[in-house]
Amino acid sequence: MRERQVEQALVKAVKTRDGICPKFVSPGLAGVPDRLVLMPNGKMGFVEVKAPSKKPRALQLYRIKQFRDLGFKCFVLDDVSEIGGILHEIENQV
Repeated sequence: MRERQVEQALVKAVKTRDGICPKFVSPGLAGVPDRLVLMPNGKMGFVEVKAPSKKPRALQLYRIKQFRDLGFKCFVLDDVSEIGGILHEIENQV
């Protein structure tokens, strides 16, 4: 399975839960996660998508930590079986 397939599965799963999952591009701020996950009731998270068994680069890990330190939910996704758990965490944040 390729990264693109994992990403497509995430987008589809978010849509089935009435959310949107836009590509996140931030000129001038490298290493940001690939996708925003925007769910009903103002719930949101960031997802860095990887091919199975691939790991984030050092800059991506830095951005993930930076976002988490600011209080945002931020995930690394490399297996479609993790999508449900990630979406559950985003949807149930307080």
